[in-house]
Amino acid sequence: MYAGRGVGGREIVEDRVRVVIAEDSVLLREGLTRLLTDRGHDVVAGVGDAEALVKTIADLDAQDALPDVVVADVRMPPTHTDEGVRAAVRLRKTHPGLGVLVLSQYVEERYATELLAGSSRGVGYLLKDRVAEVREFVDAVVRVAAGGTALDPEVVAQLLGRSRKQDVLAGLTPREREVLGLMAEGRTNSAIARQLVVSDGAVEKHVSNIFLKLGLAQSDGDHRRVLAVLTYLNS
Repeated sequence: MYAGRGVGGREIVEDRVRVVIAEDSVLLREGLTRLLTDRGHDVVAGVGDAEALVKTIADLDAQDALPDVVVADVRMPPTHTDEGVRAAVRLRKTHPGLGVLVLSQYVEERYATELLAGSSRGVGYLLKDRVAEVREFVDAVVRVAAGGTALDPEVVAQLLGRSRKQDVLAGLTPREREVLGLMAEGRTNSAIARQLVVSDGAVEKHVSNIFLKLGLAQSDGDHRRVLAVLTYLNS
């Protein structure tokens, strides 16, 4: 069973994550609620616009009942442009321990980088098509709630295409770029090894080389991993 730490350091497990959903489509909002509650999670609130999301989080905070994670659509009323992601960025500033997973119909690079600008901890960006892959979606919610990262492979692929034009990653080999891209999706070394069909030791060596080439000094491993991902995304 997956275990981790949510808001305030309290322990969460895979069958007990507290979620607030912000989605203006009632049908999709109810569908997400059903997906999560069927798997033992608690959807403590569902709202249809960004203003209601910010108010709901403030009300829950006042009750000392913050959720572990917010799942929010990038585009919400009234203009259906960027209200959702703006609210997500705001919540990450006012409630740093709150996990935020945003959903988008298309890859919108600017929104992804803005959401990740402060830290990649407890943040996710998925395409709505990924919701149909129920297990992956639920795993992403749990991972973000526990402070991890969940980035859609399509988002990573687009950011990788942009990064190839920059010099900061020029020293990485193609395999190291591939490993860093999978790190940006929030995958562990073991998961990367399974994806690439190599040993855990081989992945660890690639990760060490990435840290070295990006000039990330020896420190806490998780911290260097976050810095490497941010360098990758912001390059």
